[in-house]
Amino acid sequence: MTEDDIALIEAARGAALNAYAPYSDFPVGAALRFADGSVVTGANVENASYGLALCAEAVAVGTAMAEGHRGGLVAVAVTGPGDAPITPCGRCRQVLNELASLGGTDPDVLCVGPSDVRTVKLSALLPDAFGPDNLG
Repeated sequence: MTEDDIALIEAARGAALNAYAPYSDFPVGAALRFADGSVVTGANVENASYGLALCAEAVAVGTAMAEGHRGGLVAVAVTGPGDAPITPCGRCRQVLNELASLGGTDPDVLCVGPSDVRTVKLSALLPDAFGPDNLG
């Protein structure tokens, strides 16, 4: 694991501290690293109407897009509570794929647990992904 990966994990853990998770008590943090070295974070935001909750990865992608990032995604770190590394949910895998597709990257996804980190390519988490190229 590189120093950049360690810093990305720490950014995700820091973001989890800002999670709003009163219903699940499952705070999640995500951090995205881009080719230019910039890092964007997000935390999950729950809602009393459960279906309106936002995952940490989706918040981070929305923030990144609002800041003008279009592609260049090289790594993602996701962390949450529990005993094992967590992976992005299916919806977030698709959201991450959209951003990665804009730059033609296949980012490393660092699935972080309390003492273990599993690194996997986004394409392995979402094989045969549907993306912008499928539209025409």
